[in-house]
Amino acid sequence: MSIHPTAIVSPKAELGRDVTIGAYSIVGDDVILHDGTRVSSHCVIEGPSEFGRGSVFFPFVSAGQDPHDLKYRGERSRLRSGERNTFREYVTVHRGTEGGGGVTQIGSDNLFMAQAHIAHDCLVGSHVIFANGATLAGHVVIEDYATLGAYSGVHQFCRVGRHAFIGAMSAVVKDAMPYARTVGNHARCYGQNSVGLRRRGFSKEEIGRISHAFHLLLSAKLNTSQAVEAIKKDLGGWPEIDYLIEFISSSKRGVTK
Repeated sequence: MSIHPTAIVSPKAELGRDVTIGAYSIVGDDVILHDGTRVSSHCVIEGPSEFGRGSVFFPFVSAGQDPHDLKYRGERSRLRSGERNTFREYVTVHRGTEGGGGVTQIGSDNLFMAQAHIAHDCLVGSHVIFANGATLAGHVVIEDYATLGAYSGVHQFCRVGRHAFIGAMSAVVKDAMPYARTVGNHARCYGQNSVGLRRRGFSKEEIGRISHAFHLLLSAKLNTSQAVEAIKKDLGGWPEIDYLIEFISSSKRGVTK
């Protein structure tokens, strides 16, 4: 363990093996940093919060602070983050609220580039990329392998599906469908994220089925309910298609088309 002499670490914090705390950083009460976590200089990490093995904090990260929610009255809430997450400069991550279940939850192997913001009660999956300035309002769900472009914003209570791509400076005010390219202000869907799917190892057949599903959703002059029924008829039974159908059918805000 290496703690710089100018760092302030609460006696109520729990530090694992090989943890590094840089100059002028502050680690508050009820913070748990698991093995191999590296905190650079000038970071502030408050609790209750927990960060898994191999987490990396670059300078000026602020994590575990009180939520930006006027309904918050100091109730005890948490931030939980998995393993090997990288928080670049000026990233902010807030704890949950009583109204949102009391926890902000982050998976593993995520990259949060400079100035990204994860608000209270958000649920972020694994292998997600936030480009510079990507911002989540409260209660947002980001599923695995999604990518959020620079300075994009996601409205509260929205979902972003697996393998989705959100373009830079987009304003997402409805659920962003999995596998899709969602771009603009306000955002619109421009079909499947073919480049991302190929990079993630999807087969030509899988991409073809997803492409046909988005043709029915976006180009076949069907409303969403009609398109979902057509997708079930033509493509139902394939895992990637069944997940797309379930995502659309369970949407409370509607999906971006």
